[in-house]
Amino acid sequence: MNSPAIRQEHRQHQALTPRLQQAVRLLQLSSLDFAQEVRDAMGKNPFLEPEDAVGADPVDASETPAVAEPVAEAASESMDAETPSAMSDAEPSWERDSWQSATGARAGSGGDSDTSMIDMVADDLGLRAYLRNQMNAWPLSDRERVLVVTIIESLDDDGYLRTPLMELSALTDLSPVADEAEMEAALKQVQTLDPMGVGARSVSECLLLQVPSIEDEQIRDLARIIVTHYLSRLAQRDVAGLAKTLSCKAAHIDAACERIRHLDPRPGWRFGTASDTQFVTPDVIVKQVRGEWVASLNPAVVPRVRINQMYAELFQKHRDSNHAELAANLQEARWTVRNVEQRFSTILTVSQAILKRQHHFLEFGPLAMKPLGLREIAEEVGLHESTVCRVTNNKFMATPVGVFELKYFFSRAMPTASGGECSATAIRGVIKDMIDAENLANPLSDAEIARQLARQGLQVARRTVTKYRQLLKVPPVDRRRKHVAA
Repeated sequence: MNSPAIRQEHRQHQALTPRLQQAVRLLQLSSLDFAQEVRDAMGKNPFLEPEDAVGADPVDASETPAVAEPVAEAASESMDAETPSAMSDAEPSWERDSWQSATGARAGSGGDSDTSMIDMVADDLGLRAYLRNQMNAWPLSDRERVLVVTIIESLDDDGYLRTPLMELSALTDLSPVADEAEMEAALKQVQTLDPMGVGARSVSECLLLQVPSIEDEQIRDLARIIVTHYLSRLAQRDVAGLAKTLSCKAAHIDAACERIRHLDPRPGWRFGTASDTQFVTPDVIVKQVRGEWVASLNPAVVPRVRINQMYAELFQKHRDSNHAELAANLQEARWTVRNVEQRFSTILTVSQAILKRQHHFLEFGPLAMKPLGLREIAEEVGLHESTVCRVTNNKFMATPVGVFELKYFFSRAMPTASGGECSATAIRGVIKDMIDAENLANPLSDAEIARQLARQGLQVARRTVTKYRQLLKVPPVDRRRKHVAA
């Protein structure tokens, strides 16, 4: 009978210290989030203080400290370099993307001189406060006012009522409890308020509340029928099918559908506060200087922080074993300052390496984008691939042709018929040009686009064309077809 044996094995593995783990986490934060981390550190650490940023200039490459990689992991993290950012391959929801509501203009407004009530609302006035202000002018009984206010306060940020009316009735503490008819009457009052469509319980009901704003009677009647019974076919842009079903001209159906798309399916969105809006702040600014493309850090995103020398020198003169906590704070303060320098130096170095390879993109557009992988940049700047991956996450480059995430410049190589290589971004640019130039009465299918690409020496499968079209947020062929009146 075999007895249990004890065996010793020596294995080598890398373990990340808590500080290196924090460095890895901070490196992949956006610059705005990183700046907030630094501000939090200044609030807790007496040895940190803000540096006067008056007169600060963009950081030049020659002035930045040497790049230091926080940690070289044993295995690189995977990243789909084919896509510029994490986006779904699924078609965008029609409720979200099929509408062309005019910002700041009430649905159904007339000429440019028309002014909606909503245009006169103070920017910081929320939806519910705006509705209550209108309600205050009504001659309501106390009971009616309680019901109307309850419904207004239950609206979500879209302006919709998602809670069943009888659940709201139970929350009012009225005696007797409001019945369904009474709650429906209160809801109808809310639905007469501005903006039009508020208080709806579905997209269909929201649009129906706005249909009366359509001036043309024939188009208005068609729009009411389509919104009530054929909303899914509206999303599919099935103009021909709707014309056959409703026994009317395709041009009239097309006009009604176009008018519906100018209604607002999210009337509450116009009351979002400025603090809810997130703007992209570029980390790197690219300019052309004497014929050369030059990258510099955006000084607005670099935290201005330094060691408070007076406190540090005072501590060094009087330190003893009783000041262990202060010693830890001083060490943490030095690490924070060094982390700021290393982080932005790394971002700038990686950006310059990207710019060196993709400068033709700035001059000639997406068609000039070269295939580029993380390893190529990592080898040039002396970093690990996973570190480059973190650097390109949530970091943006401002160029004369737009603001792009650093990931946008990475794209896998696609073979061409001539034996060369072409980037996936360039192929997406070709597909976009094809769709922009297509005949709207007979738009290109994904299969036809693949055939045209093949004639240009680009072997791209139809399913890949579909994927790239979705990344470009272009609807399928049946939704791009425009019916023209005979």
